[in-house]
Amino acid sequence: MAGPTARVAAARNAVADLRLPAGAHVLVACSGGPDSLALAATLAHVAPRLGWLARAVVVDHSLRPGSAADAAAAASACRDLGLEAEVRTVRVPGEGTGAGFGGPEAAARDVRYAALDAAARAFAPDAVVLLGHTMDDQAESVLLGLARGSGSRSLAGMAPVSGRYRRPFLTLRRADTLGICTDLSLPHQTDPSNALDGHCTRADGGPLLRAALRHTVMPRLEEVLGAGVVPALARTADQLRRDADHLDAEGAALLAAATLAGWALPAGDAPQVVLDVGTLAAAHPAVRSRALRQAILGQADPGVRGSYSARHVDAVDRLVSGYRGQGTADLPGFLTARRDGARLVITRRSGSGRERHGGGPQRDPADGGAD
Repeated sequence: MAGPTARVAAARNAVADLRLPAGAHVLVACSGGPDSLALAATLAHVAPRLGWLARAVVVDHSLRPGSAADAAAAASACRDLGLEAEVRTVRVPGEGTGAGFGGPEAAARDVRYAALDAAARAFAPDAVVLLGHTMDDQAESVLLGLARGSGSRSLAGMAPVSGRYRRPFLTLRRADTLGICTDLSLPHQTDPSNALDGHCTRADGGPLLRAALRHTVMPRLEEVLGAGVVPALARTADQLRRDADHLDAEGAALLAAATLAGWALPAGDAPQVVLDVGTLAAAHPAVRSRALRQAILGQADPGVRGSYSARHVDAVDRLVSGYRGQGTADLPGFLTARRDGARLVITRRSGSGRERHGGGPQRDPADGGAD
């Protein structure tokens, strides 16, 4: 009997290389598209051989007619593979019309990750979640970060490991996962949300950014720069991630040194962090920017953290390195930063933070959408 094709074998090796212990609880997020269905099939093959306990979860975003039927079909496909599967139905704020911080894509990601987190906790406290992002998704994330003018952390793309989440297919191309579905006769779906004329749009009526990038920009880049542009962007993300990890560690140490932990808050004041300007000013700008970003994100609600870019950190940094008596810097998620003598104060305005926007899991700011 013939063995697996080269791409099926590569997928199985990628999942096995997660090196999870026997008895690990592994949940695969499956939309029914080729990326996630190929991952579900791979997990169904690998898990019993390595002693893992595996399940699948399908998130129905309820954004279009027929989504419930498609979610049920995806769950059925996972069951046919031998995985227990459940459907979790969610509602996206603004119904995918561009409401909320970061637009419809960010809103959908936030509720999807909340659903995945809930499903993982119900499975086991230490359950890990597999996501089907590919090298093509990674390349798109790098370009989106460039377009936003983001720093190296955003340009580092999606991490292979982020909390409970694992992305074993970052070494595979989108064509590989589609080929795996063909090799294994998997009944994958095509999500119309990923089309240029999909039902979800930006607030200005244009196509979703990732869809526009996928169908117009990436093909043009490959035409001009050659077929190696996607692997090159992915390598760039890997290199920047190593640099960003080191600088983030240095930034965390600086933040700890600059934080005035004993600073008393008057009764009823909003939560805030108070930092010593002298300590910050003496640090290298690359390290200081990391410390300031961490301070900001520590005050921000998880659902808006993906809205921050380098320009927001720069606005706060000017209160340290270029202070000329300027006023408060307003930040996404109802945060403010201001100088108070030799102190830098970052505050979440009372009554405008978590109570208004809610919580939710922290996600990778560069994270791509589903299939």
